[in-house]
Amino acid sequence: MVPVQNLLPFIAFSFVIIAIPGPSVMFAISRALVLGRRGAIITVVGNGIGVLGQALAVAVGLGVLIQANEILMHTIRLGGAAFLIYLGINSIRHRRVGLDISTPADPPKSGHLLRESIIVGLSNPKTIVFFTAVFPQFVDVANGPIVWQMVTLGFVFVFFGISGDAIYALAAGAARDWFARSPQRLVVIRTIGGSLILGLGVVTALVPN
Repeated sequence: MVPVQNLLPFIAFSFVIIAIPGPSVMFAISRALVLGRRGAIITVVGNGIGVLGQALAVAVGLGVLIQANEILMHTIRLGGAAFLIYLGINSIRHRRVGLDISTPADPPKSGHLLRESIIVGLSNPKTIVFFTAVFPQFVDVANGPIVWQMVTLGFVFVFFGISGDAIYALAAGAARDWFARSPQRLVVIRTIGGSLILGLGVVTALVPN
């Protein structure tokens, strides 16, 4: 169990980090512009599950091994970047899908969106570095197994992360709903959303860890 005197500062620290828009926020906003609020919420939850997977990996020691292996770190980063670029291009290619209201739209299935978002959450090695550096500062060997303390910190961070990202995503989704009143405006906003996802992938590929 994480001692209260460590947990409260960690929560405050998490609020500060989460309040600063990062790649996960940009991804959620971009998906909201392309898919609307439903897609945005699924994206936020899926990305959070992926980040939680990283936190659990750090808790059991895999994070240190991944961080120490430069080739593996770059492989994960470039794989995630390539996937984001694919999603961005795909969003732009399908920006006109569903504009004809006389034809029933076939929205992406929730499971598909969730899987895509989990992959994005898992494939950001910078988060592993962050957890590896931060978690040890908030655990106490006198309060039980370190692994379970780190797992607790991971769940706390992801909970607040999902909550914070959801606010940005819902706001973007609401703006997108206004654009959806005009087919041409919706094409524009989908193009912007897809371009943002594509740009995020390019930045991820080019900016070293």
